[in-house]
Amino acid sequence: MRFVVQKSRSIKYQKNGPEWHPSNLCLQQPRTIIAKVATIEIAKRAATRPTCAEVSLPDLRHNYRTLQDYIGRNVTICAVVKAFAYGHGAVECSRALEQEGAAWLGVTSLDEAIPLREEGIETRILLMTGFWRGEEEDIVRLGLTPTLWEVGQIEMMEKAAASVGVGQHRVHLKIDTGMGRLGAALEELPQVLHALKSSRHLKLEGVATHLASSEVLDAPSVQAQLKEFESACRMVREYGFQPEFVHAANTSAVISHHESWNTMVRPGLALYGYHLAFERAGRVVSGKGLRLPLKPVLTWKTRILSLREMRPGQALGYGGVYVTKAPARIAILPVGYADGLNRGLSEGGRVIIREHYAPIVGRISMDLTLVDVTGIPGVSVADEVILLGSCDGLNVDAREHAELAHTIPYEILCAISKRVPRRYS
Repeated sequence: MRFVVQKSRSIKYQKNGPEWHPSNLCLQQPRTIIAKVATIEIAKRAATRPTCAEVSLPDLRHNYRTLQDYIGRNVTICAVVKAFAYGHGAVECSRALEQEGAAWLGVTSLDEAIPLREEGIETRILLMTGFWRGEEEDIVRLGLTPTLWEVGQIEMMEKAAASVGVGQHRVHLKIDTGMGRLGAALEELPQVLHALKSSRHLKLEGVATHLASSEVLDAPSVQAQLKEFESACRMVREYGFQPEFVHAANTSAVISHHESWNTMVRPGLALYGYHLAFERAGRVVSGKGLRLPLKPVLTWKTRILSLREMRPGQALGYGGVYVTKAPARIAILPVGYADGLNRGLSEGGRVIIREHYAPIVGRISMDLTLVDVTGIPGVSVADEVILLGSCDGLNVDAREHAELAHTIPYEILCAISKRVPRRYS
């Protein structure tokens, strides 16, 4: 099936006389972005700032295959590419996943789905957090699958499907089993199911929930949520529905709670090579059954901008919180928190330069970061620096960044800003 993204009219500037004036603006088709301002042409150019993120699409495809082999062919993967594919680039990653055989992609919203359709991605797309009023007809036209949980949403989608002329538009129902965010509670379910039963232009294709603590192996809430979900699914069947897709498992549940797989799973972080640390009795645990041969997909690099020789007692960076204790050679890197390098790495963070670890010193600033390269032989301006990634047995990954910044790998990856170019292999 081919989906057509209709582009709305937009303003194109024309010079209709001796001088520019707002009254000279006219509306033209097709949609056009300004290519010329007065007589000055702005040429497109490749980014030359050396801070970039290298994304390995072969490793992404490897991770997808690893997950599919792990769960078996009877369980469908909805590959989650929301939030710019966790910082990796949604269009490129979605295209690679589609080529690898992904039947479903998961996004947050219509805004995230439209660029995928514009780029010719035809696989099924699940809108995991519903939609806003006014988006319904676009959802139908683009063949997107919305997640619903309220009667009002059902009524809007029913009206849109009828208006567009679709026989039955497929939707998924979200159940709140204890997360306390989105979804119909068990006591609200009869009203919601009655509305779905009355909607001639909608088909209930899937039922979903989300687990709050799937990385905590002994969390009683996991089994409580799964029990609540089973009760909801039983009620759905009692109303005469037979949903093809029943799904609850995110990355952590895929690895650690096989009983949560049902007929569909929604891995996100695992696709990009990571998972949260698993816990039992308040302690981090590991083991063969909790490990998959996943590969981190993203390597974040920059190059040394400048080198400075510092005397003992020299304060470095904002606030002067780091002071050299001896003569030091300091490398200045063109990367900072505006690029997504978390300020929490100012104490304890490290990078890889010339097959050595080099500690971050001083506070990470918006555009610059200082590292101590004292004693590393041959360091020069323009040397490659690995911020996230591996080299000759050395490794700095998103887990390490997350621990130092008191956060999670999800945030580390998603925070890499769009001013950092992504380069694909």
